[in-house]
Amino acid sequence: MRSTDHRPVRQRLLPAILTAAGVTALAVGLLQYGVSAQPGPGGAGSPSAGFDGGDPGSSPGLPTLPPIAGSINPSGGSPSAGRVATRIVIDSLGIDLPVIEQPTAGYPPCNVAMYFDIRQLGQPGQGRSIYIYAHAREGMFLPILTASMRNNGAAMLGKTVTVYTSDDQEFLYSIRQVIRHVPSDDHFLDRPLASKGETLWLQTSEGSSGDKPKLQLVADPFLVAPADHAAANPTPHPVDCGQ
Repeated sequence: MRSTDHRPVRQRLLPAILTAAGVTALAVGLLQYGVSAQPGPGGAGSPSAGFDGGDPGSSPGLPTLPPIAGSINPSGGSPSAGRVATRIVIDSLGIDLPVIEQPTAGYPPCNVAMYFDIRQLGQPGQGRSIYIYAHAREGMFLPILTASMRNNGAAMLGKTVTVYTSDDQEFLYSIRQVIRHVPSDDHFLDRPLASKGETLWLQTSEGSSGDKPKLQLVADPFLVAPADHAAANPTPHPVDCGQ
């Protein structure tokens, strides 16, 4: 009987991809303190510092690959009605979190990541910007903040982010830009809202209060494949962590 490999596509394909690309994973330590992300409505001011990995000469990004059986264009096709992001994984940073919709009121919860659900933004496969954020605390997006403090986060360029969706798909994105010190004002969503085509934006905060600058990562899609239902739909357990 032929065996079937049910591992997520990133586990089946990425070792070979990364070897071919000559990309070496860099371990990042976790800080012993926690800080919080507190996004608000509105839209990304111009950061005072950032690392732009858009230039192919400055990033160890993934190579261009021929079509893989079972893959489709992440920005094309007709997404399932009601598709939403349900889980985010960044293996290289040890991040694995359920994703829920941003609460309509109160302080953003811990132990989950959240997505903005406003008209101008979208979900994976819709060809628009997807915006997902979480607190910079242990077990959440703290590794992103930690890595950003080293050479402006250059080690994160080319790393893969996997976003699972409610209709049992996994969308793979490659990080191409790290934007530090985004002012925490009504313009922090300006860049995502102005982006053309499908782009994944990740956000956490650079301090423990709501007025601290934000940190954003920008990633581009390169693969989508079917996912196991249980893997794509973890049960979230949000915790009220206050300010």
